[in-house]
Amino acid sequence: MLQFHPLSCSPMESAEMFSGDTRHFLIIGGGAAGFFAAIRAAEMNPNAKITILEQGKETLSKVRISGGGRCNVTHACFDPTELVKFYPRGKNALRGPFTRFCTGDTMEWFESRGVPLKIEEDGRVFPTSDQSQSIINCLEGAAAKAGITVLKHKKVAQLYPPEEPGQRWKVLTIKGESYYGDALMLATGSSKFVWDLISHLGHTIVQPVPSLFTFNIALPWLHQLAGIAVPNAIVKIPKSKLETDGPLLITHWGLSGPAILKASAWGARELEAYNYDFDIKVNWLAGRSRESVTEQLRQEKQENARKKIDGRAPVEIPTRLWKAFCQQAGCTEDQRWADLRKDQLNKLAEFLCEHTFPVKGKSTFKDEFVTAGGVELKEVNFKKFESKIHDNLFFAGEVLNIDAVTGGFNFQAAWTGGWIVGTEVF
Repeated sequence: MLQFHPLSCSPMESAEMFSGDTRHFLIIGGGAAGFFAAIRAAEMNPNAKITILEQGKETLSKVRISGGGRCNVTHACFDPTELVKFYPRGKNALRGPFTRFCTGDTMEWFESRGVPLKIEEDGRVFPTSDQSQSIINCLEGAAAKAGITVLKHKKVAQLYPPEEPGQRWKVLTIKGESYYGDALMLATGSSKFVWDLISHLGHTIVQPVPSLFTFNIALPWLHQLAGIAVPNAIVKIPKSKLETDGPLLITHWGLSGPAILKASAWGARELEAYNYDFDIKVNWLAGRSRESVTEQLRQEKQENARKKIDGRAPVEIPTRLWKAFCQQAGCTEDQRWADLRKDQLNKLAEFLCEHTFPVKGKSTFKDEFVTAGGVELKEVNFKKFESKIHDNLFFAGEVLNIDAVTGGFNFQAAWTGGWIVGTEVF
């Protein structure tokens, strides 16, 4: 078992590893925040030696798979006051940093380096190439041009803070390799092992729980509708009084889409406390009242008495979804509107506006997994993203107790944190 205790490098090690007045910046984590901090630090300090240690076989893996391989770079919300509203955790901490480096700055950063971006209808920002490789090439190219050293397969085993002024941080890998830095940045994302290391440095770690996830609903008739989506639904969780809206998608295991993902983000801790066993109510019609829909169905019965009920949806939902609701309401395949009973009509209105679905579990996005939890924000100076406990120790990205809803917001927090660390590190 690893033992955690302070241990600084000896004078001999220091002399062997460093010479002159060159400053060394060591970054653990080759993701969005780590690369952004390294590149910014190199711009601000051309003579500094900057090294990124990445535990995997490749860097920027989340950038590669985000947005279905297109990379949702950021979101077109340019007002910091409005932008922070998309962060269930981190809203107050990010308000100041976003006034220094916001979404418009991120877009200008990439476009000025030869990566044109586009804003889609829902506000998400992607490279016009629709390829995450465009973002990866830009970051890796900028790092190489700046002389930044990127080392892969470097899994950290221990962190040793300086014991005296003039000494450096020491990082020990599982292979017994030692690396040293005047400043150390942790940009490791959601890593329980690294959070354990940080806690042994005296920091509080807010217990991580899943954030962005979809809802498992064990209803075979619903699973048969996988792939059907509506543009604007309202999802309520009565048990927590949580309510969200947005596009809603039926999957092979339940419900997903932005409306569900927002609910999972804002309700991350409550839903974990329920052990992911709770009910939701869904309005598939952008919030229309049950009363107004009931009246519309009555008019449909009068005006189209001879037509089949399941032939055409009288409301704006896909026909397959309407047919499924008709079946669940007890309507037969060739039943006509004239023969629609009152209980069937009421059941249809209920399915459209406030039907209850039992959620039994969750599904996460594997590599795109996001957590609520991490380094306690009160222990970080967000003017620099620096530890209040240890000088020259910096954090950015998901290692902090900061997370956002889906749509490019988590990346924006990483870009902003990385840029500020790189600006302030020396």
